[in-house]
Amino acid sequence: MTSREELESYLKSLLEVDRFKDYGPNGLQVEGKPEIRKLVSGVTASKALIEAAIAAGADALLVHHGLFWRGHDGRLTGWLKARVALLLEHGINLYAYHLPLDAHPEHGNNAQFGARLKLAVDGRFGEQELGFLGRPAQPLTAAALAALLQFRLNRAPLMVEGDGRPIQRVAWCTGGAQGYFEAAIAAGADAFLTGEISEPQAHLARETGVAFYAVGHHASERYGAPAVAAHAAQLFGLEHRFIEIDNPA
Repeated sequence: MTSREELESYLKSLLEVDRFKDYGPNGLQVEGKPEIRKLVSGVTASKALIEAAIAAGADALLVHHGLFWRGHDGRLTGWLKARVALLLEHGINLYAYHLPLDAHPEHGNNAQFGARLKLAVDGRFGEQELGFLGRPAQPLTAAALAALLQFRLNRAPLMVEGDGRPIQRVAWCTGGAQGYFEAAIAAGADAFLTGEISEPQAHLARETGVAFYAVGHHASERYGAPAVAAHAAQLFGLEHRFIEIDNPA
């Protein structure tokens, strides 16, 4: 068991929250019970995840995508009211960590994603050093990397092959980081992996020869929240459960 404040303080230190300029508040977003025994983790604080956490008897929920973002007008109406009302009614603490959870060198989304692909990390790149650089055990063809991604993530990636060069150096940044593609090219990557693609990236891949893979925003960010939650649960003697809410995005 741990207190609400002790868990937040530990996560703030572990994830170096104060180091990041982010799109919303990191940390405790909705205050619930003062004591925590069971922690549920998930990707996004959707109504479906909150309902599943209630059914699991959670005292706290730790997610990557929280409820409050820059640009929201702050009114608790509609879907946002429904989610917050459920949390408050059942006394569930909601902890959300966005960029700090992407960046953590061991438990973060990028570190965990790279580990599943068995990429040896040897550098960082991009704004706030959110992007990771690494190497596969041996050079891969573009098709072989696509097959590896499909095997590990259980979904086929969208691939723009580039010039067909052997892929020896890989750059990646999970989620909606397609805007990091130019920085990945400048860092010397043969391929870039992220969750989403926008119109410019296909042209850049064809013109620079660097392969681009969009593997799915949700699919690429399923690993950080449960890794951090499992670590905290072990440290504080909590029960932990990761709940997957499928998302095609």
